[in-house]
Amino acid sequence: MTTAALTFEERVADRLAQMSPAEQRVAHFVLGSPRAILTDPVADIARNVGVSQPTVIRFCRTMGCQGLADFKLKLASGLTGTIPVQHSQVRLGDGVPDLSAKVMDNTVSAILKLRDNLDTDALDQAIELLRRAQRVELYGLGNSSVVALDGQHKFVRCRIPAIAHSEPNAQALAAELLGKDDVVIAVSSSGRSPDLLTAVDLALEAGATVIAITAGKSPLAKKATVTLAVDHVEESSTYIAMISRILHLLLIDVLAVGIAIRRADSLREIGKRKRSAERSQSDEAESPLSTLISHTSR
Repeated sequence: MTTAALTFEERVADRLAQMSPAEQRVAHFVLGSPRAILTDPVADIARNVGVSQPTVIRFCRTMGCQGLADFKLKLASGLTGTIPVQHSQVRLGDGVPDLSAKVMDNTVSAILKLRDNLDTDALDQAIELLRRAQRVELYGLGNSSVVALDGQHKFVRCRIPAIAHSEPNAQALAAELLGKDDVVIAVSSSGRSPDLLTAVDLALEAGATVIAITAGKSPLAKKATVTLAVDHVEESSTYIAMISRILHLLLIDVLAVGIAIRRADSLREIGKRKRSAERSQSDEAESPLSTLISHTSR
């Protein structure tokens, strides 16, 4: 069996003989508890195995990874079933290797949990609503305004008129002007902001459709036409919501990719007109998606 045909766990076992005795101890720990290693920072792994932290990093590099975070991603991609999600708390005494690993590991775990729990029927409905929309408005307050602005940029690239509003009064005024062919994407970690809920009510009263990216059982989720639930708990009243923002941005990416695929024919025609005007000879430009989304890149 070629190396390319091996799973990542099998590659670890295959390279055991080439490792130092200390690295072999790490390898045996990985093979014996592959899921446990995904949630532990480098200090805990080193302590559990009985080696130094640099040895753990050397083992990861022996396996062709840039570091522990890269190793965990490759290991996780080869495991089947649901990966346990565990939050590793950043502490004041953490050094840069530990704090960087914890921040990245916590985010990776949350992304995997979102992937496993995502309501794909709701996602399909949201993509179709956006594909047919005459206009898309994105409402987000505070930290969520960044997500709304990112959505505006991506949907405009898909040739859908879109604008983001991050100020409550502007959201309310804009919502009153919407119609039955328009869609609002309301983004909120808590789904409880009175100002955002007011704007959503006005949009619904005007006949618009509302897609909510928010906590599944929140007031916003209950009002929305379609809810893309992100049930990651962060105390946003005390801390800056970090992981939930990444999850919200990720859902915007998924929506944009879905729209680009479903509007491929119209985007192809637009691309032809643009290439004709620019007299481009690029082969890459032949793809209606390649200039819009990175997930088509080889």
